[in-house]
Amino acid sequence: MLDSKQRAKLRGMANSHDTILQIGKSGIGEEVVKQVDDALTARELIKLRVQRTSPTTARESATEIAEKTNSEVVQVIGSRFVLYRRNPKKPVIEI
Repeated sequence: MLDSKQRAKLRGMANSHDTILQIGKSGIGEEVVKQVDDALTARELIKLRVQRTSPTTARESATEIAEKTNSEVVQVIGSRFVLYRRNPKKPVIEI
């Protein structure tokens, strides 16, 4: 579980990150979860976007994906959200 200082540091780091995945009209399927899981393993901190055609909101998508990938929601702003999961073997980010 992240405390407020860790979350603030991660939010600041996420500002410079590009959105790497989008959730569209098909919603959150197994493929999306697998892609997010792989990206979290490689990068630890990722930014996603929910398109207007998606059946879920950004908050709902962030919560659902975080549960399925065992990660934490760092922030949700508008249609974008940021997820974090520490890589236990090769940590990239020290918080």
